[in-house]
Order: sequence, then structure tokens, then C-alpha cells
Amino acid sequence: MVRAAATLEQALRDGRVFAAGRIAASPRAGLPSGMSALDAVLPWGGFPRGALTELLVEADGLGELSLLLPALAELTARERVALVAPPYIPCAPAWVRAGVTLEHLAWIDTSPTRAPWTAEQCLRAGCLGAVLTWSDARDERLLRRLQVAAGDGDGFAFLFRPARHADDASPAALRLRIEAGADGATRLRVLKCRGATPPAAALPLPRAS
Repeated sequence: MVRAAATLEQALRDGRVFAAGRIAASPRAGLPSGMSALDAVLPWGGFPRGALTELLVEADGLGELSLLLPALAELTARERVALVAPPYIPCAPAWVRAGVTLEHLAWIDTSPTRAPWTAEQCLRAGCLGAVLTWSDARDERLLRRLQVAAGDGDGFAFLFRPARHADDASPAALRLRIEAGADGATRLRVLKCRGATPPAAALPLPRAS
């Protein structure tokens, strides 16, 4: 019983378990997003490793991939990253300008229905630093499998979904909503952040040059 209590206390400290009303004392270091305003409100100082980050997008092309490019540039300098069934062909020159090492980038072409399973296997294998995938499925079990697989493989999992799923239950450690304001500016809203209270205000999202 003492050993079990110690294990639970360790899980609370490193952010694997979140107790309501309690801020994680020493969360595990994350991957900086390159957006200082976002990193400042996240307990990991960036995107969480070994967990699922869900990006909910109001419309394609609002800068959802640009948000990840600084993090992917840092990650691909030393690890491989997989894109599973992206809906559009990534602009290779723009990714190179952002510092992404294309030699460490894998594109896995599969059907939309097979993409979540494929991403899960990639994450579980533990040989990739991050996996990016896209889905419109309304299935909490799918998200839970991705969350568990990211933990098993100790990688970064990024799932893009339409913003209409924002009110759905999700086990993701981090949920971000990318939306267009009335003034045409793109904003980022933290909907869920395990280990901390999300800020009430939206953050301005820089657009790629």
C-alpha cells in the first residue's frame, strides 16, 4: 500500500495524473512551441511529450500547421516525424525555410478511415519523435487510444479535428482551438490544459510569412 501511494504521488508530480484544483508542482518539460505567449501558460513550457495534443480548427488554412513548424524544426533536428494522411500536400520549401529537416520527415499515405489506427501504431512503436494526423471522427475511444499510444511510445501526438468537436469529451492533455476573429485575425484559444487552468483570453496567432 505504501508503494502504491508513492507511485500515485509520483504520477501527480510528473503530470500523468491531474487532481482537480491542484496545479502540477513540477510538470515534465515539453517541446517549446516557439510562441512565447502560449508556452507561458502551459505547465510543460510547450507541447506535452508522451501525450495527445488536439488542434481544433474552424477552417483549413488558418495557420494550424504554421503553429507547429517551430516545434517540428527543433524535433526533426534529432528525431523522425511522421505525417499520417495529411489532407493537403505540405509546402516543402516553406517547411525548409522554417527549419524543418525534410530527411527526418515521413509522409504516410493511407485512407482517412485507416489514419487513426496507423497513427496509433506509429506512436506505439516508439521510433518517432512525433506523429501528426487528421480525423473528423466523433469517437472518444479513438482519442483515448492515441493518448495511450503517445504515452507508450514517449512521443508527441498531434491530432487535427474540425472545431465543431470542441464540446466533445476528450482525453487529450492539451486542446487548442484555432479560430478567425471578426477582425480577420487568427486567434488561439486553450480549451483544456491538464495540470493548469486555461487562460480565459484567446492568444493572437502569428501568421506564417
